[in-house]
Amino acid sequence: MEFTAQQIADFIQGKVDGNASVKVSSFSKIEDGQPGTLSFLSNPKYSQYLYDSNASVILVNNTFIPEREVKATLIRVENAYESLAFLLSVVEQAKPKRTGISTQSCIEDSVVICENAFVAAHVYIADGVKIGKNVRIYANCSIEENVIIGDNVTIHAGVSIYKECVIGNDCTIHSGAVIGADGFGFAPTVDGTYNKIPQMGNVILEDCVEIGANCTIDRATLGSTIIRKGVKLDNLVQIAHNCEIGENTVIAAQTGISGSTKIGKRCIIAGQVGIAGHLQIADGTTFAAQAGQANNIKTSGQILMGSPAFAIKNFQRSSIAFKSLPDLQKMVYELNRKILELENKQN
Repeated sequence: MEFTAQQIADFIQGKVDGNASVKVSSFSKIEDGQPGTLSFLSNPKYSQYLYDSNASVILVNNTFIPEREVKATLIRVENAYESLAFLLSVVEQAKPKRTGISTQSCIEDSVVICENAFVAAHVYIADGVKIGKNVRIYANCSIEENVIIGDNVTIHAGVSIYKECVIGNDCTIHSGAVIGADGFGFAPTVDGTYNKIPQMGNVILEDCVEIGANCTIDRATLGSTIIRKGVKLDNLVQIAHNCEIGENTVIAAQTGISGSTKIGKRCIIAGQVGIAGHLQIADGTTFAAQAGQANNIKTSGQILMGSPAFAIKNFQRSSIAFKSLPDLQKMVYELNRKILELENKQN
């Protein structure tokens, strides 16, 4: 379908700057813009591409001031990135959804599946599972006993959901994720071996949670490992047993959170962060990439960096000093040599 710049602007409450009748039917990156496509500019680093882009329509922030003439029609909005996300979401939702249950799936008799479901080939669904409306389960998934899945859930290929876990409404779980594997619980014995501690709990994903590819979320020893409403996990994230991740927290790839740690609301955790077990992390905490945290954080809104992690401004100052250590070492050696020379002369 084609839409004019004016139709799009009316839809997202924007203002057209240029030819309001130009039409687009697809999207493109600003640096690879093609005629008939819509692109966007939100990061100033990409401003250089705006002036030569062949995209027909480009979303920009209201505050954007061009340095020279722009070929494309601009649509000015409050937040270009949010407006693009909204348009992409609308397009995605408009695509036809697959329904029906493959004859090559294996579904036990006691399973309850509500209307408009899609179950692909080679899916196994065990006894006692309840599946809500408009759920899509792609090939080679395994859903074990007594799992509950809410409405409008998408489970991509190769996902494993262990017994008695609960998936809320409007969740997305990407390929290879494992929900509810045993937590890492082993008791040391006097002879140096380890006895496995049975993991009797489950995992609960609240509504609007997205789990990236190959994430692992371990079931609780007792009680539940809980991923609160609106949490987004990147690929390759590990959440250990009995953790709780607060509402609208986002966690980037290769981060690991140890057992029984409670992460607050609206936290931002960058890639390769490591957080030790049994900690409390305050709301609104931000961890920069590769940070390591071993203590509780009681003050909300901090930005932390380094391992062990501490306030980012102090880390940056320390980093400058660290880079200067070789020169400082030479200076200390030289001063020490001169002191020794003076002492020898006095003697």
